[in-house]
Amino acid sequence: MPPKTRYVARSGVNIAYQVVGSGPFDLVFVPGFVSHLDLQWGDPGIAAFLERLASFSRLIIFDKRGTGLSDPVFGIPTLEERMDDVRAVMDAAESEVAAMFGYSEGAQMSLLFAATYPERARELVLFGAYSSPQHHVWERLRACLGSWGEGATLELLAPSLAGGEVQRRMRGLFERAAASPAMASRLIESAADMDVSSVLPMIRTRTLVIHRTNDIIPISAGRYIAEHVPGARFVQLPGDDHMPWVGDADAVLAAIEEFLTGSRHEPQGQRLLATVLFTDVVGSTELVVRLGDERWRDLLDMHDRIVHEELERFGGIWVDSAGDGVFATFDGPVRAIRCARAIAVAVEVLGIVIRAGVHSGELQRSGTNVRGLAVHIGARIAAEAAPGEILVSSTVQGLTVGSGLQYQDRGVHQLKGVPGRWRLLAVAERHQDTHVDAKRQLGPLDRMLTGFTRRMPAVTRGLVRLTRMIGT
Repeated sequence: MPPKTRYVARSGVNIAYQVVGSGPFDLVFVPGFVSHLDLQWGDPGIAAFLERLASFSRLIIFDKRGTGLSDPVFGIPTLEERMDDVRAVMDAAESEVAAMFGYSEGAQMSLLFAATYPERARELVLFGAYSSPQHHVWERLRACLGSWGEGATLELLAPSLAGGEVQRRMRGLFERAAASPAMASRLIESAADMDVSSVLPMIRTRTLVIHRTNDIIPISAGRYIAEHVPGARFVQLPGDDHMPWVGDADAVLAAIEEFLTGSRHEPQGQRLLATVLFTDVVGSTELVVRLGDERWRDLLDMHDRIVHEELERFGGIWVDSAGDGVFATFDGPVRAIRCARAIAVAVEVLGIVIRAGVHSGELQRSGTNVRGLAVHIGARIAAEAAPGEILVSSTVQGLTVGSGLQYQDRGVHQLKGVPGRWRLLAVAERHQDTHVDAKRQLGPLDRMLTGFTRRMPAVTRGLVRLTRMIGT
């Protein structure tokens, strides 16, 4: 649940802000291009990032004028107005002095604030920062305005997530809520030519500059700031995501915490036994060519909805998706296998065939991140599966004794990048399995529904539900 949102008025504009945590010092997070205070708490990546900041500080976050929950504006916001907004928020939050964390576009304002109000800036942390105009970036953002609200900025700002359809839809919702197309255009115009390079030598605040090697903002821009702010420290991290909470967020947070507190507390994460499920649509490239991009996207949307519904029904947790593949975790292998079967039957109504891989092993969970060798093994097992097949490791077979599940031996395999050799088994269909039994009984109906799929998405979803009802 998001923290309480408060408002402070500045020059007739209401600025929305929130205060989280109770650490020994205040930290003001200055957002980049657009933001939305409430929606960001619904994004596991952003929420985990902010919670970590609030674990060692009293975190103050806000939406800039014209964005998110703050009032829209009709002119082009200036840097002076934005500095006034930050002072107003700090005053309302009873913060005399605070560390400033400026991300992307927010870095320029943070630099100017530190130079103008040094008595109120305790430290300065910058990420993905630049001081002079970056016209190539703003031109690419302008190109996104034609499809604003569809998640086009994801490829630009978080390329590691750009292949996931779910993430793209979530980003589209975020864009629509954070700013209207007209407001987004004004924000681009206001930021495109801003240049604070001349103030860099005047900054006396302790400064940390963090920059990823292949950020869309050239690393030379971050290095320039570090070279021209007296005594600034520069930290280069691998990666190409411009959003600090995407990619290796732990490395970003560790550097910030160490700089602001003098020590870092690496998240240990939670180690547990869990089951991973990987699914993949067979022949997706051929489907895209045959259906076209728009119809394929509609079909993939229905596929994703079915997967989400089945995961909820069987107690699975959606971890990630890449293109047309899904990665989920379960607390037991039987539920994972039955969920995979249910998904396979349901999406066949759409004319889609999937392959799946299931493995149980030790995982490390830190926030929304799931890591461990078991993840890689599960992905490799899925890659070995034939169309329509659910492959499992011998570990899964041993953990499902007594469940009634039956398997067919697929031999010993060397999984790419995984040490040792692994015996794999295919889940055998049984007549007693209600989902599979329903599929057999409704085979002619399935073929008929396939023809309806591409023309009548709503009808198809209803028939998918009917198939499930008959099967149970």
